[in-house]
Amino acid sequence: MDLKYPVGKFEFNHEITNRVTEDWINEIEALPNLLRGAVKNLDNEQLDTPYRLEGWTVRQVIHHLADSHMNAYVRFKWALTEEKPVIKPYDETEWAELYDYKLPIDISLSLLEALHKRWTHLLLSLTPADMEKTFMHPESGEVSVGKNIGIYAWHGRHHLAHITSLCKRKNW
Repeated sequence: MDLKYPVGKFEFNHEITNRVTEDWINEIEALPNLLRGAVKNLDNEQLDTPYRLEGWTVRQVIHHLADSHMNAYVRFKWALTEEKPVIKPYDETEWAELYDYKLPIDISLSLLEALHKRWTHLLLSLTPADMEKTFMHPESGEVSVGKNIGIYAWHGRHHLAHITSLCKRKNW
């Protein structure tokens, strides 16, 4: 198993159908509960264990998901309300070293629960025209709302697998 990409990299070169979108939205909706379940029995030493050599700790992964998904939510709103906005990327590696990443994970898990409820509600309201709207990422180029739903469904699955595969390898 590839420890860095346990579910593989995001690849989707097919038509984004209603069924595909529904599945992705369901994944986004389910992520906070799946994360909570994956970490519920972990102690602080386990939470501060990197999921791979030179990788983030479980605690950093949880806080990263909160930061990343807050940014994603705002990017969706920009794409839905502005004409092809240029979004600002952030240095996730540097953010993971900030002091707030040492906080208890329940803070970010609760944030993710609330955020994903709002995000899912927004995503379920999208029209076919909304799905075609785009934003510009300075590094990745033009990204459609529809594809971005898939990217963030994958993103949650990717980091959840970091945690669950570590737990499995360590027999936690």
